[in-house]
Amino acid sequence: MKNLFIALVFIFANWIVSNAQIKIDKGIYKVNFSNEFHQPRYVSYYLYKGGGECDRDAKHFSFKNDDDKLNCATDEDYKGTKYDKGHLANAEDFASDCSKEELTFRYYNCLPQTTNLNRGIWKKIDTKVREWSQKEKLYIICGGFFGDQKIGSAAVPSYCWKVVQSVKSKKVLFCGWFSNTAKAVLDTMNITELEGKLKSHIVLCR
Repeated sequence: MKNLFIALVFIFANWIVSNAQIKIDKGIYKVNFSNEFHQPRYVSYYLYKGGGECDRDAKHFSFKNDDDKLNCATDEDYKGTKYDKGHLANAEDFASDCSKEELTFRYYNCLPQTTNLNRGIWKKIDTKVREWSQKEKLYIICGGFFGDQKIGSAAVPSYCWKVVQSVKSKKVLFCGWFSNTAKAVLDTMNITELEGKLKSHIVLCR
């Protein structure tokens, strides 16, 4: 009986660990990660005068996992799929410093995104955000909303979302809900509407 109790405690402890929301701080961005989904739930970061000249192709940056406690997606999960490795904390935002840009190439900072989303409307919004950051400091938080679809063992978001806030005025400059589909669609909305879709509270800059 005692051995059964110990085994049950062990199983329960492992279940808690696997389903916990794990927090990672990379200095330039923070992550809320789920071992259940093998994916980040969301990433947040500050941006001021984003952009730069670092050439990530010349540096041969590639995605990896450098944190043993995380059950991240892998190259094998993505192999042969239609999905891009879509940055959450955008690489080009930190291109003024190659070491910082390289830090964005982590599997806990990307989600499987369709080509049309990652290289289309998501990229357009990222570019617009960098333009805004030339004039004021921004707070950015973005993530995914997961359904039942997977690539390998990793969950694929049905939707991605992004919120951009002015640090000075606290005004929300952008709040968007993106379909992760072959033809991605963007719906703009307010924070309350986004929280309703996510069924969770979004913590903004105070």
